[in-house]
Amino acid sequence: MRRRIRLQTRLILRVTALLTSVVGMMSFLFYGILVSAVEEQIGKRALSLAKTVAADPELREAFSREEPWRQIQPIAERARINSGAEFVVVGNEHGVRYSHPIPERIGKEMVGGDNGPVLLQGKSFISRAVGSLGPSLRGKTPVFDDEGRVIGIVSVGFMIEDIERITWGYLMRMLMFLVPALGLGVAGAVLLARKIKRDTLGLEPDEISSLYKERNAVLQAVREGIIVMDREERVRLINQAACDMLSLPSEEPVRGRPIREILPQTRMPEVLRTGETHLNRVMTVRGKELLVNRYPIREKSGKVTGVVASFRLRSEMDELNRQLSQVSRYAEALRAQTHEFKNILYTLSGLIQLGSHREALDLIHRETEEGQDLIRLVVKRIPDPWLGGILLGFYSRARELKVDLVIDPDSRLERLPDHLPRQYLVSILGNLITNAFEAVENNPEGRRKVKIYLGDTGGEVLLEVEDSGPGVPADLIPSIFEKGFSTKQGANRGFGLAKVKEVAEEMGGYLAIERG
Repeated sequence: MRRRIRLQTRLILRVTALLTSVVGMMSFLFYGILVSAVEEQIGKRALSLAKTVAADPELREAFSREEPWRQIQPIAERARINSGAEFVVVGNEHGVRYSHPIPERIGKEMVGGDNGPVLLQGKSFISRAVGSLGPSLRGKTPVFDDEGRVIGIVSVGFMIEDIERITWGYLMRMLMFLVPALGLGVAGAVLLARKIKRDTLGLEPDEISSLYKERNAVLQAVREGIIVMDREERVRLINQAACDMLSLPSEEPVRGRPIREILPQTRMPEVLRTGETHLNRVMTVRGKELLVNRYPIREKSGKVTGVVASFRLRSEMDELNRQLSQVSRYAEALRAQTHEFKNILYTLSGLIQLGSHREALDLIHRETEEGQDLIRLVVKRIPDPWLGGILLGFYSRARELKVDLVIDPDSRLERLPDHLPRQYLVSILGNLITNAFEAVENNPEGRRKVKIYLGDTGGEVLLEVEDSGPGVPADLIPSIFEKGFSTKQGANRGFGLAKVKEVAEEMGGYLAIERG
């Protein structure tokens, strides 16, 4: 059945169904809005007419006569005829009619049960109720005497049946536009389906899906070198990045050749046979170390029909890891600053609720002075935004950890040489401060101290971090810069100082450790 119903037919049917649904929903929505708008306008009209009648001096004066209905009935009927309302009923403070379109009902109580707010509270309002003439939308307002007392009520109404007749007429006019619009939409659906059929070169969805799966596998690593191999173990696609990394000629001479001729040691045929995915496998090609991912390409039946391999130079990945480490430190510093600020806010809130306003002011002044002193020192002595930012961030982190972090007042680092990358200096400083925090974490509060000095005197840049921790045993000092070596417990340790030493030496510097 799916084969018999072509793509073009399915598009026409689905677009037509969608347009029909949209037109139907719009019709119901517009009808609801229209009914609300018409009822609102007619309700306001009824209330306005009721207020006009209630303010008539002649009508108010008639309430003081022995037979008030003789004067009030003509006034009410005249207003009803001139306005087109269904009824204009005037009653006394007990709800007894003094006027009605049917004279025989004068002297009887008003029907509907909605006179309370008018007679008891003197309020004007619009209501929807069933009266003696049937369901109606009515506006009600009180009649006041010269002293402001409620002496009567005026009720002006329009029948619900008439309102529905008006709104139905508007709906019919609206449908006169919506139905042609629906026909136009169906015609557009036909034209759209034909154009899509041409643009897809007559391919059906299952054929397009097969092509899409292959291209989708390629797009998984768009910034990396990419090679696609078919079931015959031949290169079907290779991008220029892969040619550059593998020192191959341009794409055209390589495409169609057996994969073993291009990469003799490749494991892509193994993925073709087993269907397994290889992730982050290390591979050396022509002296270059690569990180390789290999993905099988499968049909709907699950059969593997090809393999796509994506890879990047490992040196690039190491650089990304360094940048990510730097960003992580920034994020941690900002988190600490936010946490500390929340603690201060909670303390201020508690002091204010307890009425300790002077203590709250003292806390604000103290926090402001401490923060301003540090900012002034950093701005004046260490104007570089990268280094200043990480110092301020670690200051907040130190307060959270109850560590006394001191920036040496003699620090001065006016201008960094252009050949020293700032991200490397931030990475060095971040690793050293983090290690110092960990070194003092077991000390009791009051003895957790870390001191930082930054200087550029003597033609060299000096970054010095000193802590009050237990120090490093003399016999372990030669080993602490080795990757994977750590005096602390836990996984993923022993990389910070090794990275610091590597980066420092890469920039022509050195790393030293001594007793403080």
